[in-house]
Amino acid sequence: MQTTEYTFSQRSVTCYFDADFRGLADLVTDGNMIIITDENVFNEHTEKLAGSRVIKFAAGETNKNQATVDQIIRELINLGAHKNTFLTGLGGGVVTDITGYVAAVYMRGIKFGLVPTTILAMVDAAIGGKNGIDVGVYKNMVGTIRQPEFIFYDYSFLDTLPVREWINGFAEIIKHACIKDALLFAKLERYSLHDYQADPTLIAELIETNVEIKAQVVTRDEFEKGERKLLNFGHTVGHAIENLHGIPHGQAVSIGMVAACNLSVQLNGFHANDAAKIVKLLAKYHLPVDIETDHAKVFEVLSMDKKRYKDGMQFILLKNIGHAGIHVIPLAELEKHFKEIV
Repeated sequence: MQTTEYTFSQRSVTCYFDADFRGLADLVTDGNMIIITDENVFNEHTEKLAGSRVIKFAAGETNKNQATVDQIIRELINLGAHKNTFLTGLGGGVVTDITGYVAAVYMRGIKFGLVPTTILAMVDAAIGGKNGIDVGVYKNMVGTIRQPEFIFYDYSFLDTLPVREWINGFAEIIKHACIKDALLFAKLERYSLHDYQADPTLIAELIETNVEIKAQVVTRDEFEKGERKLLNFGHTVGHAIENLHGIPHGQAVSIGMVAACNLSVQLNGFHANDAAKIVKLLAKYHLPVDIETDHAKVFEVLSMDKKRYKDGMQFILLKNIGHAGIHVIPLAELEKHFKEIV
């Protein structure tokens, strides 16, 4: 096991890489830990969870809402959870988001840690302290920015991860390459999804590279005043499509990245050949690059996105692969281009 510590405004967060879930209890010295997970993870890893106090909820993005938070809080009360209780979120992005949110509001704040079990959660959702829930079709409309005590990486959880969830996670990896790391982009072109699934060392290196990319961005801009906004590449359109169509986050972000690439070509001088390379890479990792949709409905939901700024929308556009910038596009202009880019 190796450790890396990242310092944020209120605390330092230790990432434990190549760790063993059996050692998790050693990080919570008084043993007063409650694990929050979803039913899928619980059923897949019942033996690992034997002897632990566990709260589980129905899996899926449709359950990332206030009703689930209320259910968890009622169970915490029934278990006698108090200010010194430690919460650990074990699961994918929905679990890590909800755990952090519950920890922020229960008794006005208790400590928590995260054990991500999916590629998406390992490289993105568990990192950076964003926690929250959806309100109807509006994704992550309510939430907090509050850092965990630790993020615990046990790669053995990937052994039972369905292929569709591997694919889902690679959207965020490709996103990091597009906005921050042209060498990572070239590496992804060189390898394949099968290569990463078959080689534990290769996937571990990839995860740790992506943790470093995101964590460094967040340490420089924890509360999203500038650079952290770059991590929203593909998410403006992606979030609207995700909740309208009920498709997985990574698939929606992939479609959103294609839209952002098309907009980058039209408005930011991004070369069409580079846009084509990104589309080709997404398709190589079995991610969708388009969708049949109701453009008016997508635009309506997008118009309420948190990234709206006055009468415009903050969009992340590419100048080159590995280099992105923040652009405020008037909604009227965006609507004019919308059917051409999505």
